[in-house]
Amino acid sequence: MAISRAQMLKELIPGLNALFGLEYKRYTEEHKQIFETESSDRSFEEETKLSGFGAAPVKSEGAAMAYDTAQEAFTSRYSHETVVMGFALTEEAVEDNLYASLSNRYTKALARGMAHTKQVKAAAILNNGFNGAFLGGDGVSLFGVNGASSLVNHPLVGGGTNANTPTVAADLNETSMENMFIQIGAWTDERGLLMSARPKKLILPPSLQFVASRLLKTTLRPGTADNDINALREEGVMPGGYAINHYLTDPDAWFALTDIPNGLKHFVRVGMKTGSDTDFDTGNMRYKARERYSFGWSDPLGIWGSPGA
Repeated sequence: MAISRAQMLKELIPGLNALFGLEYKRYTEEHKQIFETESSDRSFEEETKLSGFGAAPVKSEGAAMAYDTAQEAFTSRYSHETVVMGFALTEEAVEDNLYASLSNRYTKALARGMAHTKQVKAAAILNNGFNGAFLGGDGVSLFGVNGASSLVNHPLVGGGTNANTPTVAADLNETSMENMFIQIGAWTDERGLLMSARPKKLILPPSLQFVASRLLKTTLRPGTADNDINALREEGVMPGGYAINHYLTDPDAWFALTDIPNGLKHFVRVGMKTGSDTDFDTGNMRYKARERYSFGWSDPLGIWGSPGA
């Protein structure tokens, strides 16, 4: 339905001092702090995780050497969504409006709506990561949680599992960060070989910003009267510091990106395109914004997360 003069009666009458409500600033593209962005030229993208070899066995004298086999572990699929929105203005509304250009004003509002949608969809990957209804390529949710509380760690081809969430949910503090660092350092590949994995950057809701600042930036150990050094800072546990994401919905949940490649991905099938035209029959001016993209994850070890205590 087109925006007509009935929706903007005050803008048809002289004497208004200001029009307001569309000038608000918006948060930057916060998904870029979390997701690796790649282009796509297909209707969907798939990424397959491979399993390498196990530990090398000892060969007895005169015996034949052993051969190992490799295989595919699982495949993650990224299905692109089309996000589109538009608005229309009647011919009379454009003609009779006495103030700033209607098209310029509402085009900014259109951009704001499209940008908000992208950030919500990106953050949903983390917001739904503890929900067993949202499964990845390995048949487990991003943080290995089945339903409300049951842990189902990520299975490995060679047996065993990897966990990218604590066994007991913990709030962000010195102890939980130390335990996270130790847990990540014990991860193995699909055949049980240790990986040299480390956390890189915290991803936090706004409510945890000041907690993170005290944990990572103070010289001495935070929250104590002892003269101990801040081991988190001295050991460079989080070299990338922290980033705030305003679209995270749980004020207690916190996350850490790791240096494991091919973790969280954002595929761009079609970038933002805008257009406008005039409907011949009605004279309405129509404006449109459209893009196609997907958010998801391939290797769950690209991120660690805790839902908070």
